[in-house]
Amino acid sequence: MDRSAILPIAVDRSAIQLTVVDRSAILRIVVDRSAILPFLRSNVGSRSEPLPSANSFAKKIPPYERIMKLQIIEHPVVRHHLTHLRDRHTSPEQFRSIVGRLTNLLVFRATEFLELRERQVQTPLTTYDGSELSQSIGLVPILRAGLGMIDPVLSLLPTAEVWHLGLYRDETTSRPVEYYSKLPPGRPVDVAMVLDPMLATGGSAVLAYHTLKRWGVSQVKLLSIISAPEGIDRLKQECPDLEVYVCAVDQCLNQRNFIMPGLGDAGDRIFNTAGHE
Repeated sequence: MDRSAILPIAVDRSAIQLTVVDRSAILRIVVDRSAILPFLRSNVGSRSEPLPSANSFAKKIPPYERIMKLQIIEHPVVRHHLTHLRDRHTSPEQFRSIVGRLTNLLVFRATEFLELRERQVQTPLTTYDGSELSQSIGLVPILRAGLGMIDPVLSLLPTAEVWHLGLYRDETTSRPVEYYSKLPPGRPVDVAMVLDPMLATGGSAVLAYHTLKRWGVSQVKLLSIISAPEGIDRLKQECPDLEVYVCAVDQCLNQRNFIMPGLGDAGDRIFNTAGHE
């Protein structure tokens, strides 16, 4: 059996039993669910039964083993819309529409492991034992570009709360400066989704993450359409249990810390203010 074909799993070895049957390449793994579920959650895209939320996993993993989770939404439809989004000739109206479509695809993946509770309803014919979301969800758009992602998320999560964080980038230092934040004390949501179309240096995302952690949010997710490797590397260092969902990881940042090849200034293109500031 080719040992290189077996993915490494960071769990208690006593929880795993490997058996080779008739010398064929059959791997049978008998595991303790509490040990293997974090691995499955990060590496398996589909499942036959609902799983608990990421928050319940995090409580079982020692702090030094918690790592940032990154998911890149690889899909032909995503690549199609990204190409049109990057095109400098795409109008602001079209740009906003494409941002919405890509945001819907990000949300679909980011909400895959939200917790459910049972709910029985009456159909026109009989009763139905169904489910509904049980966690409180907060949307945190980074002003201003993040505002373009709110409506698509609310179309799928209409009961989500919306809390704004106002950040702008100092063009001299490329560091984020917070100018607005109004989170209610003592009433954090269960899951916070930070909305920002572009993850460049990671400064705004880091600031938003720590602001939400101080508020008391246990599960923070970042949804960005495009990203740079430099920003992702920074989040890995400074936001250990953050979940990051992006449509693409671009090549690099240029000398002005703009994403290359990028798509320009997302805020200007969403709000049609390019050349007016």
